[in-house]
This record gives sequence, C-alpha cells and structure tokens, in this order.
Amino acid sequence: MRRIIVLVTLLLLVATSGISAQKRRASRAYEAFEAGEYYEAIDFFKDTYSKTSKSDKAARGEYIFMIAESYRLVNDPRSAETWYKLAVKQSSGRPESHFYLAMTYKKNGKYELAIEELNNYKQVAPADPRADQEILACELAVEWQRNPEAYIITELKDLNSRGADFSPVYSREDYGMIYFTSSREDATGNKTSGATGENFTDIFESRIDKKEKWSTPVPVDVINSEFDDGTPSLSVDFSELFFTRCEVGKRENKGCKILYSMREGGRWSDPINLELVADSLVAAHPAISNDGERLFFVSDMRGGYGGKDIWYVTREGSGWSAPKNAGPDINTSGDEMFPYVRVDGTLYFSSDGLPGMGGLDIFKATEQPNGRWLVENMKSPINSSADDFGISFEGLSEKGMFTSTRKGRRNDELYSFVLPPLEFNITGLVKDEESGAAIAGSTVQLIASDGSNLQTETGNGGEFRFALKQNVDYIFLASKEGYLNGKERETTKGEEKSRDYMVTIMLTAIDKPIELPNIFYDFGKWELRPESMVSLDKLVETLNDNENVTIELMSHTDSRDTEEYNLDLSQKRAQSVVEYLIEKGINPDRLTAKGYGESTPKIVDEEISAQATFLKVGTVLTEEYINSLPTEEQKEITHQANRRTEFRVLRTDYNPEENGE
Repeated sequence: MRRIIVLVTLLLLVATSGISAQKRRASRAYEAFEAGEYYEAIDFFKDTYSKTSKSDKAARGEYIFMIAESYRLVNDPRSAETWYKLAVKQSSGRPESHFYLAMTYKKNGKYELAIEELNNYKQVAPADPRADQEILACELAVEWQRNPEAYIITELKDLNSRGADFSPVYSREDYGMIYFTSSREDATGNKTSGATGENFTDIFESRIDKKEKWSTPVPVDVINSEFDDGTPSLSVDFSELFFTRCEVGKRENKGCKILYSMREGGRWSDPINLELVADSLVAAHPAISNDGERLFFVSDMRGGYGGKDIWYVTREGSGWSAPKNAGPDINTSGDEMFPYVRVDGTLYFSSDGLPGMGGLDIFKATEQPNGRWLVENMKSPINSSADDFGISFEGLSEKGMFTSTRKGRRNDELYSFVLPPLEFNITGLVKDEESGAAIAGSTVQLIASDGSNLQTETGNGGEFRFALKQNVDYIFLASKEGYLNGKERETTKGEEKSRDYMVTIMLTAIDKPIELPNIFYDFGKWELRPESMVSLDKLVETLNDNENVTIELMSHTDSRDTEEYNLDLSQKRAQSVVEYLIEKGINPDRLTAKGYGESTPKIVDEEISAQATFLKVGTVLTEEYINSLPTEEQKEITHQANRRTEFRVLRTDYNPEENGE
C-alpha cells in the first residue's frame, strides 16, 4: 500500500512540474511578444506548441495563431501564410485568422486567394469594413499590375547586403552620396535584435564613382550607437541631420526617439534628443521639410487614428511645437510610416491602411490650399505585393531610390527608379477614299500648337511617321495632285504614358463628282433641314483646307414630276446650299449653283449595291429602269438614290489673295 501511495505522489509531482514548466514556456513566449521581440517569440511559441497535449485543442490553436502573428510581424509572409492556414482550421480559432491569412495571401501576390479568404472573413465578422476595402484593393492591384506606370526599377546590388538595407536619402547636393540604414555585419552594435534576429542597425554612407558604381558602404562617423540607428533625413542644404534611435533592454522596449546633429567642420556634432514625445513612446522616421520649419515623424502616441500615425512639429525659436497629427487624409486604422518631403513640398509616406497592393505601399500626398491632403497610390511598379517604403528623390527629377522586399525574401533591399521621358510617335497612312488604295508620294504636313511645322512624303505603301512632343495638339494635312486635301487631328495633351499613335488620312479624287451625304429637304421644298448641317459643315472644312479650289454645287431630283418643275426645284436646292456655305464664310467666287433636275440619273456604285443588293454595280437608275422594278419598295430606294446633292471641282488654281481673302 505504501508503495502505491509513493508512486501516486511521484506521478502528481511530475504532472505538477510539467504543468509548471509549460506555464513558464508560455509566459516566456508572451513576454517576448509583448516586448516586440517577435523573432525570439517564434521559437518560444513553437516550443510551447510542441509540448502542449493534442487534446488541448484550444491552447494549441492559440499558439498556432501567435506563431503566425510573430512571423507576420517579422515580415516573413511566406511562413506566416503556412501558420495562418493552420489557424483558420482550428475550431476554436480566432476569427481574425481569416483576415490575416487574406492579408498574407495579398502580400505574397495571391490576390484571388486573398479575395476568397476575405469573403470567408465577412461571414465570421460581417461588421468589419476592412474586408470590402481590402477586396477593392486586391482588384485595384491586379489592374495596376496589368497597366503599370512607366517607371524603370533596378535593384542596387552594389549597396544591398545579407542584412536589411533601407530608407536611403541623398546626402550631397550633386546626389553623388547617400545615407541609408543597414543591419549588415559592419554595424556598430554586436548584439542581435530580438525583434528581427539581425544586428542592430546603423546609418551607412556610400559614394558613386565616375563609372556610376556605388562604393562599399561604411558607417557614418559619430552618430551611430550600440542600439538601432537609422531612417536619416537631411535639411535641404545638408547641414542638419535627423535620425531615429531605438534603445532596448532585456524584455524591455524603451521606445524610439529622434536625434539631431549639425555638420561642423565636415563632421557631425554629437547627437542630441529632440524630446518630441515621452521617453516610453515612439518617435521615429523623421522627415524635415524643404524650408526647415516642419518636421514630420511617426508615433504611436494617443490622439492618433490607429497603429502608428504620421505627426509633425514646427520650429519655435530654438525648439519645436507640440506634435500635431497629420490628419485622417493620411492616417488610418493601420500603420503610416517612413514620411519623406520632396523639395517641392510633396509628402511621400508608406501605409498598410490605405488601399494598396500588398503590405506597405508608397503614397504621394499633396497639400491643398484648405489644409487637406490629396493622397495618391504610386501604383506598380513602384509598389508591389511586398513592402515598399523609404522613397527619396533627386530633387525635382523623377528618379531616386526606395526600399522593397519584393524579391520574396524577408530582408529590405534598396532599388533605384527612373521615369524615362515620355515618347510619342505617330505612324500614318494616306489612302484613296473610294478605292482604299495607298497613295504613294503624297505630301503630309504636321502643324502643331507649339508652332512646329514639319513636312514629309509618303512611301510606296502610303506611310508616314513623325515624332511628337508632350502636351501639344497636332493637325496632319495630306495633299496630292488630283485629290482634295485631307486631314486628321491628334493630341498628346493629358497623356501620362508614352504612346504610339496610328492615323489614316483619306483623300478624295477630283476627277468625278463627289456626293454630299445626308442632305435633306422636305417634299417639294428647297430649305435645308437641320440634319443636313453636319455634312455641309464638313464641306466648309474641306473648302477651308483647299483654298485654291472652286466648286460647282450640283442638285439632282428623281423623275416623279415634270422636267421643268424638277429642274427649277433642283436649282433652288443647289442655291440653298451655296447660300449656307456663304454664311459660313466661303467666298461666293468659289461657288456655283447648278440644278440638274432628273437629267443625270445615279450610276450604282459598290456602296449603294451593298445597301440594296438587288442593284448591280454600274446600273444607271433611269426612269425606265426604275419602272421595271417589281416592288414599290425597290422603286422608292432607287428614287431616293437619284435625289442627291454633289459637288465637283472646277478649278484648282484659285488665288484667295487676289480675291480679297
């Protein structure tokens, strides 16, 4: 009996010891997570998970979720995806697992899966507005990838290391030197960050040589410490330096602060703390304005809109004002970070709370006269499904550097970007309007709104080509002996991407009468109906483009009335057209009205035959032929074809100047 009691006691002690050890493991994992040491928390949670009984499904499900969260917060979306997939399968799992799995899919560029999972999340959390916003963001991301902006992106292999390299800024007026943040092996601190698993960061500098190659980065003197130092910002004259320092202790997050240094005799002074926020809070990612009067930064202080917000202070003598939030146009329930102020005052920042392509996207914010901000996503290829942040421009040029994790690795890497000058070209064809045949050797004149005037000849295929300029209206005027001049218009105004234009100019031969379509009169009358004006206005344009031409306006009737009546009616109708053209500014000397009555029946061409298949090409629509047709409908069609207004060219040597024009 005594042996049994001893055995039971030992078993109870072992069980109690196991429970106690399990609690210590879990406590250590949560302590690391709460301290922001997510990299260490991963191992602690995995160890706790592996030693938790399979029967304790609730606890195992919670540890799975915390492992996924830790991977998300160390920016390892591939591993996070694996663990969030496990988390959503847990019967007792958290509903937000669906949301974060969707966000991980999105960050990994799997937009269709992200949308599917967001719809799953809407079933368990229908009141959360983020689901619909993120579905829209995924749809936009697909569209932006399909139609990217014209920026050219290049990885800066000379600068990138195995560690994290991010937040570059130009540190010299000629843009030949940069400062950036890095956790590479040459960093000052010899400890490893529990948050990232890498060295603490330092600010490094690199210079570009004559071969456009960046030198080996070296730490910047004086300003680096054993802690995390980074995200530098320099004044427009490069005499003031602002940067972030984050001090940590074991299981203790001491917050981040913004330090300030001045250039003195070619060296930086010892940094001082600007004391913008309380010591326990975050003040990071400084960005000084062009005039030096406003300093933007990131903080999690109270009064914000979500996680980390962008705030700013203004200079007051030798100090700074109380922080002011940048407002809801910029800040969201997510994180807004890495502000940068361009020399023209435009604010750039990164956000995971505004509709974007993945994790952090870079946004452009333009301050409006009323103090509000107009915020625009920079889209692809500046942004990707990964994190994109820390942008910096070479002055007003559309070129610079930024940071991205787009290669699929966890590490931040530096990239350059440049927007090539917009290029516009136009390729055109000159063709015969009736036959569609190319017209070789025709002259094409380019007339531009900026005063440019160029000329070329079409090749054997009737082709021509011009290079165009940005924000200019163009007219292309084609001419050839035996043809009326033809023209087309194009514009490059409002175009934000390079483009190749195509245009076809149709020329009309003058060796036979040219019909004016859609010229209508009421029965037995000669006043022009309103719907006739479109065709006549086009004739006005043709006459203005062909100033050396005189024409005869020819009006024809059908055969249903006396010849005398039809001749008089057609003359009056031709004269009404002439009078309209005169009202539009055409010199009367260039116009002759002639009524032909029923004397010149229409000859069926391909266009008429295509519309009325019972009529063969070449048929003359005489009264005798029309009367032979079997139906009244066919007869009416042929009568209508005979009722027409045409013009023919009489002269091509009219001189406007001699006639007072």
